[in-house]
Amino acid sequence: MDERLVQYDEKMQKSYENLIGELGTIRAGRANPHVLDKIRVDYYGTPSTLQQVANVTVPEPRMIQIQPWEASLVKEIEKAILCSDLGINPTNDGKIIRLVFPELTEDRRKELAKDVKKKGEQAKVAVRNIRRDGNDALKKLGKTEISEDEVKDLENQLQKLTDKYIAEVDKAIDEKSKEILTV
Repeated sequence: MDERLVQYDEKMQKSYENLIGELGTIRAGRANPHVLDKIRVDYYGTPSTLQQVANVTVPEPRMIQIQPWEASLVKEIEKAILCSDLGINPTNDGKIIRLVFPELTEDRRKELAKDVKKKGEQAKVAVRNIRRDGNDALKKLGKTEISEDEVKDLENQLQKLTDKYIAEVDKAIDEKSKEILTV
C-alpha cells in the first residue's frame, strides 16, 4: 500500500473498531459484561469504570454479578446502573450486585436489530467520508506533485480500501443482527 494512503487506512480501521465497540454494548438477551463499559461510578471524586472498582463476572447466561472491592461502593454502583440506559433494575445483598437480563421480546429484538443497522450505516458514512477526504487530498497532490495517472491509481487503491471496510462493517452488522434475532 502506498504510504500516502496509510493514514486513511488507519482512520477507516478506527471507524470499524468504534462500531465493533458500540455493537458490543448492545445486549442480545445474554449477559455480556461489555454492556457496562460506558457506566461510570464516582470513586473518591473520580469517575471510574465498573471494571476499575469491582469484579464483574457472568455466573449464568442471563446474569451479571458485580462485586465491589469496597462495600461502600454498592450504593454508588447501583445508582450509576439505574441512571444508565440499560433498563435493568439491579438487586443487591449488601455485598454483591446482580443484574438479571430478562428474555427479549420479539419487538425488542427487532428494535435492537434496527439500532444495529443504524450504527452500521453511521460507520459506513464515516468510512465514505474518509474516502472523500482522501480523494480531495489526492486531487490537490495531482495539481502540484504527482501525475494524473498516479492520482487515478491512488484513488483506485483508496476505493479498494473503502470497499474492504464497508464489507467488514456489513459482516459485523449481519453477525450482530443474527445474534440478536436468535431466540
